[in-house]
Amino acid sequence: MEFLYEYGLFAAKTLTWVAAVAVIIALVAGVAAKQKQGADGLSVKDLSAALRRQARRLRLETAATEAQRKALKQEFKQADKADKKQGDARNRLYVLDFKGSMDAHEVAGLSREVTALLQLAEPGDEVLVRLESGGGVVHGYGLGAAELQRLKGHGLRLTVAVDKVAASGGYMMACVAERIIAAPFAIVGSIGVVAQLPNFNKFLKNRDIDIELHTAGEYKRTLTLFGENDDHGRAKFREELEVIHQRFKSFIAENRPRMDLEKVATGEHWLASDAQALGLVDSLQTSSDYLLAQSADKRIIRLQFKPKQTLKDKLGKAAEAGVSRALMKLYEAGQRPFG
Repeated sequence: MEFLYEYGLFAAKTLTWVAAVAVIIALVAGVAAKQKQGADGLSVKDLSAALRRQARRLRLETAATEAQRKALKQEFKQADKADKKQGDARNRLYVLDFKGSMDAHEVAGLSREVTALLQLAEPGDEVLVRLESGGGVVHGYGLGAAELQRLKGHGLRLTVAVDKVAASGGYMMACVAERIIAAPFAIVGSIGVVAQLPNFNKFLKNRDIDIELHTAGEYKRTLTLFGENDDHGRAKFREELEVIHQRFKSFIAENRPRMDLEKVATGEHWLASDAQALGLVDSLQTSSDYLLAQSADKRIIRLQFKPKQTLKDKLGKAAEAGVSRALMKLYEAGQRPFG
């Protein structure tokens, strides 16, 4: 028992020290991140410089002889001196990342990024938006599209890159661009409107529960969750959906006038390799490949707004990541053949 007591005390002290070190590391990392990020939560990263460092490291590590490595180091030193003297006069390509969820709350961060970019960019500069979204609420993605229109309104050239998905509201945002590039297996389209809601009226009636709903205005409430819905309300609800669909189609037609709208505005989605022939995307290319090709002639700068995270946010993300990993392991286990 004495051994167990001593061992438990030792373990407790060790865990305390480990926790203290972890807290100190987290605090230091947090301070460093804030210094890089800025007080307003906006981080600026020179992707051109990062690509240049990577290319130099690869060339040095693959050099055949020590003499070649020395020559390369001298070459890099001379190039850095020339850059300091002359400055970087290349045109700029700004990069924004947008990964939208159903409620499109990420548009708030996009708005901050666009505002900052407009204070920095000059007419003729290009903006690449790496966009990923399966769509969501109309008002949220409508605002997202309006934010991207601000860039064009200030004389900036806008390109959207879709590596995974830009569907429904995501495509509404993408179509604002002068050019849409997409990875071959990216999903695009879904130009349609959908709405659904459960109705618990029969369930409540069977339990002798009444629901009273009082409105002023014939169409203040068309369909309800708990009341008894009728065909009159359903017809009005479908009419409202059709109005939104027509506005969606008009917006697409305005931004991509050469597309056969009636053929693509059916709510269907396509792989980008098929969507190119329909005019939904302009070329098949990943965002990484596009940036690599542009890095020779342009200085690439990424702007990213990172809102301050609370402990609740961090714990929630950690829990979400843990659940995702667990589900993926279960899925992978289920895919393994037996024998």
